[in-house]
Amino acid sequence: MKKFKFKKIDAFASTKSEGNPAGCIYLESGEDITSYEMKLIAKELKGFVNEVGYIKRIGNYEFNLKYYSSEREVDFCGHATIAIMYDLIKNDKTLIDSSFLTVMTKRGNLTVENKILNEDSVFITSPIPQETVIVPTILDIISALNVREEEIETILPIKIINAGLTTLIVPIKSLEILIKIMPNFNVLKNFCLSSEIDIIEVFTNDVSNSNNNFRVRVFAPTFGYLEDPATGSGNSAFGYYLIQNELWNDDTIKIEQNRLRDEYNLVKLRKKQDDSGIERVLFGGGAITRIEGEYMIYPQEK
Repeated sequence: MKKFKFKKIDAFASTKSEGNPAGCIYLESGEDITSYEMKLIAKELKGFVNEVGYIKRIGNYEFNLKYYSSEREVDFCGHATIAIMYDLIKNDKTLIDSSFLTVMTKRGNLTVENKILNEDSVFITSPIPQETVIVPTILDIISALNVREEEIETILPIKIINAGLTTLIVPIKSLEILIKIMPNFNVLKNFCLSSEIDIIEVFTNDVSNSNNNFRVRVFAPTFGYLEDPATGSGNSAFGYYLIQNELWNDDTIKIEQNRLRDEYNLVKLRKKQDDSGIERVLFGGGAITRIEGEYMIYPQEK
């Protein structure tokens, strides 16, 4: 039997919202876990958490992170990274005063900025964006989302940007329309698979709270569930979309996310130039740890 330290942590949670649940398995140096076992744990936790992150410390301020959904390994998971790094920094006396840490993922080495003491948040530098030139037709998109063509905001473009996950970004005319969107899971999943899209993010600048900038919803059927209530990678792609379309007007962008008008999760975005002069998007927020204990894997019967 194998035992691992385990936590359930809700990223982007607040007193008004539940956030996005992530599982975390903390791996000590030398602990053995296979890819099959990582996927097995994520599958067993389906419906309880959306993704599971597996973290191992490889240096004083360097960590390796792998992510699994119930369906497959994921190259990068933003909300799990926020949840895990927030919990890790807040509960480790050797890290709480550290300004920067590094996480190594399949999408490269990413910088974590520790703002817990001043802002109760951590910020993650998202991967360098990659844009897909060819996007699905408007008719295919409205059919998949189960919306009418006149509900799409045609002043702004529809784009596919990968900042961790391949994200189809679709502008919607109003908060009322956005909240009412209810796609069919299987139809949307087939659309995403055939279009080679990981997630779909719909957005509007019509918000519930005037202190915030945008409202979004994110659909993720290829990961085994319809909607992601708070997203790091999708909103990173959205941040690059805002930069491209000159829609980023504040130093910090505040994004409401989910389909509940007033009980939304809140994701923050910032931007800065990296050492190569490339403008990068940082996504950030806090987290709440709900459960901690041990996760046990028993030997499989032959």
